[in-house]
Formats: sequence, C-alpha cells, structure tokens
Amino acid sequence: MRTGVWLVGARGSVATTSIVGARALRSNLTAPTGCVTELPQLRGPALPAFTELVFGGHDPVHTPLAKRAEALAAAGVVPGRLVAALADDLAEVEEEIRPAPTGGTQAERVATVVADLDAFRRRHHLDRIVMVNVSATEPQITPHPGHVDPARLAEALHGDDEVLPPSSLYAYAAFTAGCPYVDFTPSTGARLPALAALAVERGLPYAGHDGKTGETLVKSVLAPMFAMRNLQVRSWSGINLLGGGDGANLAEPAANAAKVESKQRVLAETLGYQPQGDTRIDYVEELGDFKTAWDLVTFAGFLGAGMRLEFTWHGCDSALAAPLVLDLARITAAAHAAGHVGPLADLAFFFKDPVGVSTHSLAEQWVRLREFVTGLHATTGGADAQAR
Repeated sequence: MRTGVWLVGARGSVATTSIVGARALRSNLTAPTGCVTELPQLRGPALPAFTELVFGGHDPVHTPLAKRAEALAAAGVVPGRLVAALADDLAEVEEEIRPAPTGGTQAERVATVVADLDAFRRRHHLDRIVMVNVSATEPQITPHPGHVDPARLAEALHGDDEVLPPSSLYAYAAFTAGCPYVDFTPSTGARLPALAALAVERGLPYAGHDGKTGETLVKSVLAPMFAMRNLQVRSWSGINLLGGGDGANLAEPAANAAKVESKQRVLAETLGYQPQGDTRIDYVEELGDFKTAWDLVTFAGFLGAGMRLEFTWHGCDSALAAPLVLDLARITAAAHAAGHVGPLADLAFFFKDPVGVSTHSLAEQWVRLREFVTGLHATTGGADAQAR
C-alpha cells in the first residue's frame, strides 16, 4: 500500500527526524526502536511497510532538508553517519516539500494545498495520503459561526477573515483532498464541529492531538497507579525546560497556555479530581532539542500519612516523537483502507489530549490500540484470503 505522508512543518526537527528515520529503516540502516507498530503485538499485513512510505509536505521555512538534518546531527539528535548515507534520499524528499501558501483568501490557500496533495498523489501513484501536523503550537482560537457547519465554513473561507487557524486550515484541505489527518500538536486541528462533519461526509478518519512523549507519558502511567491504590494525590507540580523551535514558540504566552491545558487534562480525568499544583513550561535556548521535566507529587495514604514522589525525565524531543509520527501515519493509513470514519479514539495511546475518548491510562490505551490494530490485520488477512 503506497502511502504518502504529508508533513505540515516538513522542515522542522520532528519532521526531519521522522524522514531520516523512515529512510534509514527502509535501507536497513537502523533498528525500529521506539516504533510501536514494530512490536510483535502490532506488526502485521495491514500496515504499509517503511518501503512504501513516500514523504512530502509544507513549510514556510526554506532551509534545505539536508541542512536541517546536518544541524540535528551536530546537536546529537540523529547520527551523522545516517545523514551522510541518506544524502540522495533527503534530496529526493526535498523535491516534495512545498512552501506554505500565504496571501489571498483562506479558500485560495486551501485550493493550493489540495492541488499540491493531488499532484503528489499522481506523481507517486499513491494509494492514499495521510497528512500529519507537526508544526508549531498555536494559541487557542476565537469562536466563529463558520466553525459549526461545513457549508457556512466553506462560505466564510472566501471572505477576508482568518476564520481558521493554520492547523484547521490544513485539516480542511486534507479532508477536501480525501486525505486522513493526524494532529501531533495541541493546536485546534480537526477539533471543530464543521471539520468533524466534513470528515464524516468525505468518509475519512482523523486522530490527535498533542503527541505524548515525555512528562505526560509518565503521568499517564503514575496517575492510574494512585487511583487504583486509592491514594489521595494532594498536589502535582511540574516544571518543563526545553529549547529548540518548540521551546521558542512556547515562550509566547498564548501558545504556552494551550500546551499547558493539554498537559494538565490527564490528571483531572484520571483521578476524578484536580489536585493542587500546576505545570510550567520554560524556554531554555541552550537545551536545543532536548528537554527536562521535574515533577513533585505529594499524596496521602492510610490515616492521612503524607508522602511524596519526585521524578526527572531527560529526553530528546524529536527522537521520542519521530517514531510515533511514523506509527500514526501507518495505522491511520490502514484505518482509512479498512473504511474507518471519524475520530480514531483507539489511537489515544499516542496523545496527551486524545479525540473521542477521555481515558488517559496508558495501560488501558494500550489494550484498545492492540485490539484495534489486530482488527485491522484480521480485516486485511480476510481480504487477502478472498483475493487468493
């Protein structure tokens, strides 16, 4: 199943690492460490192979992909030997990255994106394309009447107003072009009634949002533990320090607030109450693509005995995110092929703030994901058997 992976933010650190990793896997130059879809419980015939993934995308930045990869190698994010070995591969993908459309009405920008997707599909004889948003976090949106109904939205996009934020504009373009959409960011994306309706109208699945790669991943394991042991969490405070482009973007208060809201949801919805404390995100330029999170949890046990837990997470953001981007593209493509429509709630395992479900326990999410992917393989196996 030849599958296009169209990355919004294609020259960013996460996208570049995803591309380098996928091409390295295609050439057997690395192991699929971090790729959940390569675990024995999930591997199977429904998922497109790494050799079948074709990359393209949009980005407002014009720095060549090879230069971005070299910078990541210098920062210790990707191995320099792989960047050198994959020079021709990166040049090939470079030809498929288009400038993010600007100017004109939002309807005109949508038309440009749709034309780019259609041309990409034809050039590479693709069975389907999955759009994945890995661009910068956006502030929360201002409500607009067009957000409620697809017809009103289509009409509003022809006006002068910026009706949709970029993430939602790309979701609209993806659905218009017949492509599933995955939002790896905490931005609005497809989470508007008009876009949800459009996806169903076009028979398309979508997933998101905000990839779960660090502190929140640990929370989704620890918070259910406290709940299951009937221990009262009195406070949970976290400090996140990160550099790179994501950190710089989150230094902007509105984007920071959107990210914090996404990170905080796991506690209240898992524990059934909101403990004291907050999550803080600070930009430290020197950290580059690496991040550190420190959390302090105070809790009470039997007879009110006070106790505490502290943990520190040091991680490379792009190296944690990139394999999940590949997983999501593969699973979403398989879900589309199997006829799934609407929010893919069973992909909650990958997200801080998943669409279509409020379960945040990683263990419960894993069971749902495994059953979902097993079902996709069973459907594919049956179809293959009938074909034979």
